[in-house]
Amino acid sequence: MLGDRPIAGFAEGTMAIFNPKKSVIVDMVMVQLLSIILTLGTILVTGANTLDSNTVSYLVAGLFGSFMMLGGIYSRLASI
Repeated sequence: MLGDRPIAGFAEGTMAIFNPKKSVIVDMVMVQLLSIILTLGTILVTGANTLDSNTVSYLVAGLFGSFMMLGGIYSRLASI
């Protein structure tokens, strides 16, 4: 357990699980950004032959922006 007393260690462990430092909204934003990255990457890989250059450039810009936003969230979470 976490301490000398088993009950105190259990209580501290329970509080750590049910009272996280980061918000649930941050988790939802991270999931949305990851799904955007996967979707745009899949479109680029599977449809690269049929897409015109404007569409590919928009997809790459969206992919780059999503990576930048996700990196910003991860860097802020690392500082907590």
